[in-house]
Amino acid sequence: MSTPEPKTTCPAPPPRFWERRAALETEFQEAITVDGLTGGWFIFQRARGHRHSVDDVLTAHYALEVSPQVTTHLDLGAGLGTVGLLVLWGMSEQAQLTAIEAQAVSHRLLLANVAENGLEPRVRVVHGDLREFSSTERFPLITGSPPYFPVSAGIVPRDSQKAHARFELRGDIFDYARAAARLLTEKGWFVFCFPTPQKERALEAVSSAGMRVARMRDVIPRAGLAPLFSLFACRAQHEVAGMLVDQPLLVRTQDGSLSLTMSNVRRSFGF
Repeated sequence: MSTPEPKTTCPAPPPRFWERRAALETEFQEAITVDGLTGGWFIFQRARGHRHSVDDVLTAHYALEVSPQVTTHLDLGAGLGTVGLLVLWGMSEQAQLTAIEAQAVSHRLLLANVAENGLEPRVRVVHGDLREFSSTERFPLITGSPPYFPVSAGIVPRDSQKAHARFELRGDIFDYARAAARLLTEKGWFVFCFPTPQKERALEAVSSAGMRVARMRDVIPRAGLAPLFSLFACRAQHEVAGMLVDQPLLVRTQDGSLSLTMSNVRRSFGF
């Protein structure tokens, strides 16, 4: 399950966000929040829907850590756009993002998040299934935050947005890996997150798609607890001599405070 993104102090959104929020609340007939994504970008989220998480932040940060600067980037199963937009924040102003999302509510909010941050010239939003997405373009960086659980693993929420974000209703980690392998440049990087207890499943998916994990990092939610999810940075098999296991990243210390490492991650996104 995703770890909620810690609250933080950030600049107030421009007035247009409050105007758009009112329109979205009328459209959805429910509460919508406006939240800081970076030091200068904001996102709309359903108050009771799928929301931005630490998983997204650390997936984007890992992608920026392992990949050189790129001019094009693909985000698979983009959801609200958080992983893709965070990576875009860390790239040059010339960088372009293609974000593909199939779930209707998430796609609608993704469009609003791109538009209100003034990013339409830099972001192409595709409403579609990543398993069917085809492009003549190949991407030097691909990211993804796949749903974590098979349908058999628990009770699927009635809420469509939550259900598709958590459960493998429209593709699993194997589908994400196959799509990435198909669309990646020869020397490109595919970066994603997945539950640590399912690490072997993630490794199998990457291998079966013809890639190898070049780097991997476990994420510990709080000191004294077991790792919750892991970050994977993958490349074509011929580009990887061996897997580097990075030092685990601690999100919170024993007393609940953000760790120094996590604080530095947030600073890198403008907080």
